[in-house]
Amino acid sequence: MIIRLYFDEDAMWQALVTALRARGIDVQTAREAAMIERADENHLAFDTSQDRVLCSFNVADFYRLHTRYVAQQLSHTGIVLSRQQQYSVGESMRRLLRLIARLTAAQMHNRVEFLSAWGEPRGEQRR
Repeated sequence: MIIRLYFDEDAMWQALVTALRARGIDVQTAREAAMIERADENHLAFDTSQDRVLCSFNVADFYRLHTRYVAQQLSHTGIVLSRQQQYSVGESMRRLLRLIARLTAAQMHNRVEFLSAWGEPRGEQRR
């Protein structure tokens, strides 16, 4: 099954959401889901209930939450983390598209991926 994304309110970068949707990626935002100003736990529970992978710039808090889930043997549908404004819209989109092309929704189960790990493979960098 292909990965479907959920952007929490920290990561609701509309240009990125629009670019991903233009490429056929199923994206839902916290605003669309009426999840603005909810606790991180609520975002993770919501996206899990919707079979979506959470995308956030809130690296420290969501990584801690993931660690707590693992320790308590709780389950989530996956988290993708990136520092805010680390990449341009285009580069963020390319990295997310690489992740989606290589991993399935099942492979993201209880997993955290950092967008920084999804750059172009060595030898394939643009010139």
